[in-house]
Amino acid sequence: MKPEPLRDMLGREGLTPVSEAQAILFEQLNSIRLATETVPLAEGLDRITSEEITAPENLPPCDRSTMDGFAVVAADTFGASQSLPAYLNVTGEVFMGDKPEGMVSRGNCFKIPTGGIIPDGADAVVMFEHTVPIDEKMIELVKGVGSGSNIIRQGDDICQGSLALSAGRLLRPQDLGLLAGLGISSIVVYRKISVGIISTGDEIVDYTKLPAPGEIRNINTLTIAGQAKRCGAEVIDYGIVSDSEDHFFSTVAKAVIETDLVIFSGGSSVGMRDLGEDAIKRLKPPGVLVHGVALKPGKPVIIGLSDNTPIFGLPGHPVSALNCFDFFVKPAIQAISGLEQNKPMPNATVSARLMRNINSAAGRLDIIRVQLEYDGQGYQAEPILGKSGAISTLSRAHGYFLIAEDSQGLESGSLVEVHLYQ
Repeated sequence: MKPEPLRDMLGREGLTPVSEAQAILFEQLNSIRLATETVPLAEGLDRITSEEITAPENLPPCDRSTMDGFAVVAADTFGASQSLPAYLNVTGEVFMGDKPEGMVSRGNCFKIPTGGIIPDGADAVVMFEHTVPIDEKMIELVKGVGSGSNIIRQGDDICQGSLALSAGRLLRPQDLGLLAGLGISSIVVYRKISVGIISTGDEIVDYTKLPAPGEIRNINTLTIAGQAKRCGAEVIDYGIVSDSEDHFFSTVAKAVIETDLVIFSGGSSVGMRDLGEDAIKRLKPPGVLVHGVALKPGKPVIIGLSDNTPIFGLPGHPVSALNCFDFFVKPAIQAISGLEQNKPMPNATVSARLMRNINSAAGRLDIIRVQLEYDGQGYQAEPILGKSGAISTLSRAHGYFLIAEDSQGLESGSLVEVHLYQ
């Protein structure tokens, strides 16, 4: 008879690998999306497009000069040099904001500013630096240009009817500039995700208060809320909740009804008074998806789902809580918010040399916080060691690197990829 597997006090047979926990979570989130809304373009920064945006017109709408100089017929400049210059008559001038009057013919040119509309007949622009004024009506050219030189053609930036921005795009300032250039004044985006945050524990007091012996100030609400806001979320703070079953369960249930995603911290470690898993089990299915991951720091995270509302129980220790936010909560917020998942933007990283040996236990993903120093040739990574409750280690760190599950550590001098904190 096959013996029963060893289980922990919550009935779990072991810790879930980080990648597997992420896959379980994202499989459940695939069908969850927020409603859409139309906002003015000026309010579009850091919003996420819910539909493709095509160019309603050409940009630029007509041929324009990219240099200050003279609009010419390129053939008139062929072979021009310092020793054998070409001479052209200045027969007109282009003014910004005005359509040119007249036409450039052979042997003639128009003075033109950067951004000026190319007059009829001209097919190139000679830079001022390559001309010498003879008088007000004639210039000497000391360098020839080819057809199309120093001109941006109609639609060179983007053609009418082509894709300007894809759906699921996080709008950056340059994206807003593109849409403004196309005359688009409003956009359809996903509404902002609402995130409810609950801090749990009888020992937690507001950070503005002087804690009594055995009490600690509330760190996690501010740090988690800050991370959520950086993801574009609107945060609702449900305050500090005691470890009493009725108070905690009712607050979690209220947050699930009122927000799109719920985070509680402090109730995810295995213990008699930790109520996180029980609270999720009392809500709508599917319930608890993962409890406990092979991650250090961050092992005791809970990942659950009540109908279409994800629920995360983060560890009470600030470093562990923020690690779990980065690996599970942040990507969940991005997925629900409609951010394009098949073309993720790369995280900012830098290669650095490890300054000391670091040991690790095989079978878990280790997050090592580091300070970076530049020695004139490259970056060096000095590990910042400390307990998962020591928030100063995060404040002093420039970033972190990972030690894979199949590794037992890294030697001093190893090249590591440091993920930079914002």
